[in-house]
Amino acid sequence: MFIIKLGGSVITDKRKENCFKQEIADNLAKEIKKANKEVIIIHGAGSFGHILAKKYDLNKGRINDSQLQGFSLTHNMVQKLNSLVLDSLHKNNIPAVSIPPHAFLKLNDNKPNKFNFSILKDYLNEGFTPVSFGDVVLDEKLGFSICSGDILIQLFAEYFRPEKIIFILDEDGIYTSNPKINSNAKLIKKATIDELEKFSTSLDTHDDVTGGMQGKLITIKNISQMGIDTVLVNGNKPDRLYKVLVGGDTISTIICGGKK
Repeated sequence: MFIIKLGGSVITDKRKENCFKQEIADNLAKEIKKANKEVIIIHGAGSFGHILAKKYDLNKGRINDSQLQGFSLTHNMVQKLNSLVLDSLHKNNIPAVSIPPHAFLKLNDNKPNKFNFSILKDYLNEGFTPVSFGDVVLDEKLGFSICSGDILIQLFAEYFRPEKIIFILDEDGIYTSNPKINSNAKLIKKATIDELEKFSTSLDTHDDVTGGMQGKLITIKNISQMGIDTVLVNGNKPDRLYKVLVGGDTISTIICGGKK
């Protein structure tokens, strides 16, 4: 089994509010179908969530009543994105079902506190493809906060112990520095958990309330310590996701799982 994270930067244009990349999403769905593997899919909120979440300071928890509207609007928009992702999967005959984070998880001070993954397991056992996503959820200490796709993927990795975790990015993988602003950045094709400690990156300029690539590296480190391999691959390039799923060679970054 594989867990796939469709990055918000791949399936949306983070610079434009509510801009869905239909062709990219359709192509990724085709590759998932062609590979014919058991998968759980998580997608980021992209421009459907981050812009509103930042506007209302939702990552800081409940500060004032005006944020209630912001919470509701953000939740509504990421559900709309989720429906678009499901449409792409359904067009390719993938029996995808939406399982929003608030259905099985509650946070406490931005950290996972209560969760029950049995519903995902039940859907998997019946042959469905569960699809979850970054969203706003209740938080016992803060009132509410943001549950990013990266939080979900780490929790799912620990519970389901997949063969691989696959991050779909808008770059070829992890670089020695941010390739969007440094033309001398070099792709890291393979690394261990110890080498991961040396990586550094700069945040992109788009609105992202979940930590961007820096947060992703922390998540990948935690997954690696579970002994699970993580692959980061460019979702804009045809057949790369398919090749990762079937064990073929392609341009990517592989972080080898291994406990210290």
